[in-house]
Amino acid sequence: MVAKIISATEVRVGTNIILEGKSYTVRKVDVSKTGKHGSSKVRIEAIGIIGNQKKVLVVPGGNRFEVPMIYKNKGQVLSIEDKKVSIMDLASFETLEVECPEDILSELEVNSNVEYWDIEGDKIIKRKL
Repeated sequence: MVAKIISATEVRVGTNIILEGKSYTVRKVDVSKTGKHGSSKVRIEAIGIIGNQKKVLVVPGGNRFEVPMIYKNKGQVLSIEDKKVSIMDLASFETLEVECPEDILSELEVNSNVEYWDIEGDKIIKRKL
């Protein structure tokens, strides 16, 4: 579910947007002025929330982007296997299989609490509590 839609000129550093069906966080924005025969152009550098892939694009200022809904939840680690971590949501007591980045995976242990994000149905562990 999309929270809202913003134009390219409203994008700021730190804004989350959806590009090609994936969620990205904007790291850098450059806006050029309107010219005699055209509209303004916006150059956006973004990094993926899940996967950390980098994307650079130049779009007209009137282009519109969707802003994803991000739910931040707490969970307890039940088991750790490879890059997948089994956690129990502390609010609904639901058991989930969630991806975990390498740097956080080394800190985790069974029964520790974590913060995980639900981004448009994709879940990822962001930090240990």
